[in-house]
Amino acid sequence: MGFEFVTFKNETLEIYHRRKFATRFTGAKAVKLQSQLETISFAEQQQLMARLTGNYKRGSERVAKTHGRNYR
Repeated sequence: MGFEFVTFKNETLEIYHRRKFATRFTGAKAVKLQSQLETISFAEQQQLMARLTGNYKRGSERVAKTHGRNYR
């Protein structure tokens, strides 16, 4: 999916999507997310970061595929 995260000493965590800045977390939330990201697999990291940034499928893609105007 193309997500990466970078942590800083001042309790900041930044998430990048395809090498572009997506979001930043600071304080206790950043520390919690960092520990969570370090303990899960790569695929789970990608899923979590997608959800945190709001860049994930919302479920409507399946419905749109079968909608009448999209039949050809």
